[in-house]
Amino acid sequence: MARTAVIGAGLIGRSWAIVFARAGHEVALWDPAPDAAEAARAFAADRLPELAEAGLLGGATPETVLARIRISTAIADAVAAADWVQENGPERLDAKSALFADLDRLAPPGAILASSTSTIPASKFGDRIPGRRRILVTHPVNPPYLIPVVEIAPAPWTDPKIVDRARAFMAACGMVPAVLKREIDGFVLNRLQAALLAEAFRLAEDGVASIEDIDATIRDGLGLRWALMGPFETIDLNAPGGLVDYCARYGQALGGLIAQMTPRDWSPELVARLDADRRAALPAEHLAARTAWRDRRLMALLAHKAK
Repeated sequence: MARTAVIGAGLIGRSWAIVFARAGHEVALWDPAPDAAEAARAFAADRLPELAEAGLLGGATPETVLARIRISTAIADAVAAADWVQENGPERLDAKSALFADLDRLAPPGAILASSTSTIPASKFGDRIPGRRRILVTHPVNPPYLIPVVEIAPAPWTDPKIVDRARAFMAACGMVPAVLKREIDGFVLNRLQAALLAEAFRLAEDGVASIEDIDATIRDGLGLRWALMGPFETIDLNAPGGLVDYCARYGQALGGLIAQMTPRDWSPELVARLDADRRAALPAEHLAARTAWRDRRLMALLAHKAK
C-alpha cells in the first residue's frame, strides 16, 4: 500500500482519488477551496457502487474503497507521509511553480511529485526547485478512473529512476503509462487530438458535412477501431503486407490530403455556429445528464476490454 496525496479536488483530482483508492492505496485529499474535498469524496461515494456493479473495483466493496479516502484540512498534513503526490492545481505557470515549491518543501524526500497538467512541461514549473529530480508530469485523460492512459512526461533533469518508479506505480494502479522520451508542447494525446479537431472544424466550416455527420464518422467509424488499437496498428492491419504495404499504397494520396490541411483560426462566428448546432442537438440543461451517460458507457466499455 502506498500513501498518496491528491492536491486539488476538482474534476481530475477527484478521479485520481478513485484511481488510487481502488488500487488499494491510502489517499489524503486536499483543496484550498472550502468544501471542495468533501464534494470530491461525495462524488467518489456516488460513483463507486456503479464501478462495483461494472466489475471495476477488483472485488473490493465501495465502502472499503471509500474508507481509503480521507480529507486533509492542510496541505502539509496531506503530503507529510506521502509516497506519491498528484497535483491538480490551476493551469497557470505561476500557480504551479509556487505550489511545487511548497510540495518539495513539505513532502518526504522520497516522494514523487507529479502534475496532472495538460499544457505545461515540468521543466517550466520545476526548474528552480531544489528537488526537481523527482518532479514529472503524469497527464491523464478525463476521467482517469475510466480512461486508463496516462502520459508520463519527465523534465530533462528528472531522475530516470523516478520515471521508472512512476511507470511501475501507474501500471500497478491499473493505468496504462505512455512515457515520452522528451518534452513537447501538449504532450502526445493533446497533439493528436488537436490534429483531428483542426480538420473537423475545417470540414464543418467549409460545409463538407454537418457536425453530427462528422461526429458519426468518428463515433461509428474510426472510433470503433481506435477503442482497440492505435493509428500505427490500424494501418499495419489495413494492408496485406502491413505498414510498409499500407504506406506504399496510400502514402502519396494521404500526403496530398495533409498538404491541404493548412492551419486556421477558429473564428468566433464559426464557434458560435457550431455551438448552436450542438445546443440544438443537446440543450445546455442536458449536458450533465449526457456526461453521466457517457461515463456509464465508458464503464461498460472498460469492463468489456478488461475481459
